[in-house]
Amino acid sequence: MKFAIFGDIHANLEALNAVLEDANENDCSHFVCIGDIVGYNANPKECLAAVKGLDCPVVKGNHDEMVASDIELVGLNPLAEQSMTWTRENLTQEDKTYLINLKLVRQVRDFTIVHATLDSPEGWGYVTSKFHALESFGYQYTPVCFIGHTHVPAFYIKTSSVEELGGRVLDIENGKKYLINVGSVGQPRDGDPRASYCIYDLGGQRILNRRVEYDIKSAQRKIIDAGLSDKLADRLSHGK
Repeated sequence: MKFAIFGDIHANLEALNAVLEDANENDCSHFVCIGDIVGYNANPKECLAAVKGLDCPVVKGNHDEMVASDIELVGLNPLAEQSMTWTRENLTQEDKTYLINLKLVRQVRDFTIVHATLDSPEGWGYVTSKFHALESFGYQYTPVCFIGHTHVPAFYIKTSSVEELGGRVLDIENGKKYLINVGSVGQPRDGDPRASYCIYDLGGQRILNRRVEYDIKSAQRKIIDAGLSDKLADRLSHGK
């Protein structure tokens, strides 16, 4: 049994479709979304419909929450604020109700999913080092947990201490805990513009980080046509 685990789609339909196609080509039978379906890019409604159509486990991201609520958009960078305002105007109340009712943390079979951190999921903190990972490990009760939020894929492993591992393939060993950042489908920030997601092969006890080419120019053109900032379009080419 293979799970395709993805998140930080951020309304990038071209990237999402490419990831789903790649997952199907790699024999994934199940799908899991770790949040931030909307925000930044130009197809929030279509991406939301695609995720809902998978009928898969989903947790809420910070963009999902802010778009779906009536809270004042303060303290955001200008790009995020502009895209949040635009996205609110382009979703129905039914869409927003779905997003706001998503859980922050879920267990799926023998693994956990959360958008940000397990120690304070509603605080939207970032796991960017093994020290941040250690805090989440204290609240992790399954061998494996998948996260997102940073838009940068990463593998953390806990034995007697915590270390960050490189590479794209990780074999799961009994007695250890793993915190896996799946990266971002729709707005990678690790210098690689290709969409990022993970495949969890339960039978083989192996996790693979996949990078997938997609039609970046089409996604950029939609951003410009929607009246959103050129900077949101430009960053897709650079993975920043």
